[in-house]
Amino acid sequence: MFQTSLRTPIGRLLIEGTRASVTTIRIVPPDAPVGKSCTLLNLARKQLREYFQGRRTAFDLPLDFSLGTSFQREVWKQIACIGYGDTTTYSDIAHRLNRPSAQRAVGRAVGSNPFIVVVPCHRVLGAGGKLTGYSGGLKAKEWLLKHEGALIM
Repeated sequence: MFQTSLRTPIGRLLIEGTRASVTTIRIVPPDAPVGKSCTLLNLARKQLREYFQGRRTAFDLPLDFSLGTSFQREVWKQIACIGYGDTTTYSDIAHRLNRPSAQRAVGRAVGSNPFIVVVPCHRVLGAGGKLTGYSGGLKAKEWLLKHEGALIM
């Protein structure tokens, strides 16, 4: 397992993975220890840096979804399709999965997304466009949406 990190406006991101795929991207404390990196994780760090600099709107990284349940993987794949600057709701995702009553299950799957920013769970809003839960905190979610021009306040 390899690691690298990147300081961003929403906090320090820890990027973990193998030579073949990224396994997690998450916010960690500023002083969290970081292990040895590899070429793929250096590419992930570069793409994330470009995103935060406003020079990248999509990511091209091999992601390892194997740690999720089949339902979580379905939800994460739906989230990955939400375009830069666009938003959707938990209800919309549940409907796209032909499970209209599974809004709460969708919410739990969104909350367990292991690839913060790259699988853009910050683009999923509550009913009526409300900013609801985000593993990085609502201020981070708000920052990301403003950065993408999806939230005007």
